[in-house]
Amino acid sequence: MQSIRSFAIFVLTAMFLLMLGSIWNDSATMDEMAHIPAGYSYVTLQDYRLNPEHPPLLKSMAGIFTRFFVNPYFPIDTPYWQKDINGQWAQGAVFLYESGNDADRIIFWSRFPFLLLTVIFGWMLFEWVKRRFNSTVALLTLIFFAFSPTILAHGRLVTTDVGAAFGFFVGIITFIKFLETPSWRTVVLAGIGLGLALLLKFSTILLLPTYAILFVTLVWVLSNLHMHERIRVFFRILGQIVMVGAVAILLVWTVYAYHVWNYPPERQLADAEFTLTSFGYRPAVHFNLTLIKNEFTRPLGQYLFGLLMVIQRSAGGNTAFFLGEVSSAGSRLYFPLLYILKESLAFHLFTLIAFVAASKKIFRSTKQSKWRDAPTRVRIWIREHFVEFASIVFIAVYWAASIKSPLNIGVRHVLPTFPFIYLLVARQITDWLHSHAENDPHTWVGWLKNIYQIYIKAIPKFLISLFLLVWLVIGAVTVFPHFLSYYNELAPLVASAASSVVAEENLPLTGLAGGTRYGWHVATDSNYDWGQDLKRLTDFVEKNNIQKIAVDYFGGGSPRYYLGEKFEPWRSSSGTASGWFAISATFRQGAFGTPVAGFERRPEDSYEWLRDREPVARVGYSIFVYKLP
Repeated sequence: MQSIRSFAIFVLTAMFLLMLGSIWNDSATMDEMAHIPAGYSYVTLQDYRLNPEHPPLLKSMAGIFTRFFVNPYFPIDTPYWQKDINGQWAQGAVFLYESGNDADRIIFWSRFPFLLLTVIFGWMLFEWVKRRFNSTVALLTLIFFAFSPTILAHGRLVTTDVGAAFGFFVGIITFIKFLETPSWRTVVLAGIGLGLALLLKFSTILLLPTYAILFVTLVWVLSNLHMHERIRVFFRILGQIVMVGAVAILLVWTVYAYHVWNYPPERQLADAEFTLTSFGYRPAVHFNLTLIKNEFTRPLGQYLFGLLMVIQRSAGGNTAFFLGEVSSAGSRLYFPLLYILKESLAFHLFTLIAFVAASKKIFRSTKQSKWRDAPTRVRIWIREHFVEFASIVFIAVYWAASIKSPLNIGVRHVLPTFPFIYLLVARQITDWLHSHAENDPHTWVGWLKNIYQIYIKAIPKFLISLFLLVWLVIGAVTVFPHFLSYYNELAPLVASAASSVVAEENLPLTGLAGGTRYGWHVATDSNYDWGQDLKRLTDFVEKNNIQKIAVDYFGGGSPRYYLGEKFEPWRSSSGTASGWFAISATFRQGAFGTPVAGFERRPEDSYEWLRDREPVARVGYSIFVYKLP
């Protein structure tokens, strides 16, 4: 047992070092330019005018570390702070790059607590799975978690995705504990878990339908109860769930009260009124404004304001490049395909083995029973495997909501389901590796059969599993430090189907080749290019002694800050560039992709003059560099 725990610590240490080593030369990503200044303003000013579309807890965590280790100057005399409605992007640029602050130090220390949170999350996941199942399942789950390129990419950034995964995890495990052993203690614990989740990301509101399904199902599967007893249990637990919600609301109110303390009430109301002008369901807006107008309820009004902003944005979609097309309508294929391509192929093979093994077990079980016994057998299975059932329910609820939404913002959006997927796969793989022997054999033939079942028959399974684990770990390590751009070995197949793979694939890259080099054919933005390679472009410019370079950059960095007078801002509408020219993959593919689903691209934004040109280099994976006449 101690050796398992020691190995888990080793795995988490490796994960921490991979994340730490990879952020040194990563410039700020797009969302970080809004989250970092917002979090710092919350901590130092207790004013919530920036970035209300995300709850405060994660951003404040970044702000606390920045305040303690850097203590930068935050300008409040800018028009973006004083006059703009949520002027987060412009205020972020001024704070990081135009106020005499050391942007790299601010970015590093803002990210550091996220590394710690990701590692703590991994440890909690390991310990909880170990208690629920066994050490083997726990360790395998942890390895899947620690060497996931998606977790490694987003677990080190000042964004909300891994934090949301942590919130869903805490919210679900505390609610399961409450359902299994209802008491005042577990009611409070579940309320804190729900409140914490709601303070990490607004998408955690999906815990509510998940809770409802788990609650109703639990009452259904309870054994040896008459209908009137079942109804009584239903209403007793329902009353306790109301108390869970009350504890969560109290926690949300307390945290938001701190964060709006110095936010002028009249400014808060004006910001909400203006932002929600186009919100479709007006009664929700009126209720929100009523909450804001009341001094006591205005913290909850600020929470609801952010939630309504998220609903409004989700309904409007997000302009994205996907499989050669540009659209804001979204695609039902988006998240499933990116999940297949952005997670390790070795893990998908583990998933396939687990699925086949589970299907065989289900088939054998149904073959030996009658169909009329199916409801009883389902009840028994749910009762005996409630954690697995809860994991499946959450994954189904979250994926259904994500696929239905037109908001295609990257595989990171479905990341909260990953830990539960890892658990289900690890649980089934462990069972598959365990060979079932005959109980108490009475003959030497029986003993030989047991030896064969336990030791010999399992050897190929262990070898396959070991091979896949090594592949999974090597895949994560070799893409270092470019975790965000990672695509697995299936990407070239999809890329070749989506568009012709041109000669530029032979360009020298600052990382090992593989599926990752083809990822820009599939999807960009936070899947591939979120602005992380700007500092590497600076190194490229210095190395090649470039005196002037035109740049069309997508991200949270500042080309002027890093390149100085060598930087010349450029857009397609600026006309044909000459000399050195660099463009982010997100802008490049957005210009070259085929507009669909009503999306219209202006001719001056299409980079027609660049289409027949071949880049001479690629910086990192996300910035294409041209040498033009």
